[in-house]
Amino acid sequence: MKRLFLLSAVAVCCLAPLACDLEKTANQISAETVMVGTLLSTPDVAISPEAVAGLDGGVQADGGQSSFTLPGQTAAVVFMGTRNGTNATPEGLTGATVTIQTNGTQKVSLTSDGFGSYSRSSNSDATLTYQNGATYEFIAERGGEKFVGQVKEAPARENIPALHPAAGVVRMAANTELAFDRAEPASGQERTLGFVTVIPVSDSGQQGEPTYTNVPKAPLDFIKLVAAPVDWKVKRVTIPGSAFPLPKQTYLVIFQSVRTGGPQSENLFLGSALLAGTADVGVVHTQ
Repeated sequence: MKRLFLLSAVAVCCLAPLACDLEKTANQISAETVMVGTLLSTPDVAISPEAVAGLDGGVQADGGQSSFTLPGQTAAVVFMGTRNGTNATPEGLTGATVTIQTNGTQKVSLTSDGFGSYSRSSNSDATLTYQNGATYEFIAERGGEKFVGQVKEAPARENIPALHPAAGVVRMAANTELAFDRAEPASGQERTLGFVTVIPVSDSGQQGEPTYTNVPKAPLDFIKLVAAPVDWKVKRVTIPGSAFPLPKQTYLVIFQSVRTGGPQSENLFLGSALLAGTADVGVVHTQ
């Protein structure tokens, strides 16, 4: 396990301009505390009966049902752990006070979910918002120590034209692969990470469990992502047909543009993964 974390740290060293503070970097490589933090936002999505009406089924435009809006959400999740865990998995640290700070001023407190996990969403705290270009600090205080991770220049929404045809809805057969190209990044900038999640939605707007996602699930997976992000930075994104298993079904395709950050305090492991991003959302209706 130690070797895995060390390799992750070395990879991060190659990606970040750390030569200006070699002592701090050395301390971060040997630090035992690891943080994984995400701040992800989705917009409101309006769905009208006309948008999913048609001969293939779905909501009928003359059925008397009004349009509905699926509310957007900003959610923050932080995992605090020690690299002394077993089976190459960080062991969660409880009892921390965790906050998200925006541009060095506004703070939002996260609640403990147990096992080293802390979270908060805009559903429970409207002050938790996403701002393009903002700097977000992930701050945890535990046992008299303060641990700080940071993401700078939170990315703006990346528009995916293929998710927004003139008709407003992507129509295709069930179990059909969906692929689209991402725009080239601005000159001098790297492409952000791209996370994809597909969620079925009923005619009344009730969301089901995701049928597909490439978002890492475990803290160790996020650490590996920071060390080797190439799979999430491809120009052409392909969603397998299994993400759209049912005919006459509406799905949301959520594409999140995500920027990575890293630890700021020297008591936090260099391979800690901090991410912030926002989403473009398309509507798919299967035949």
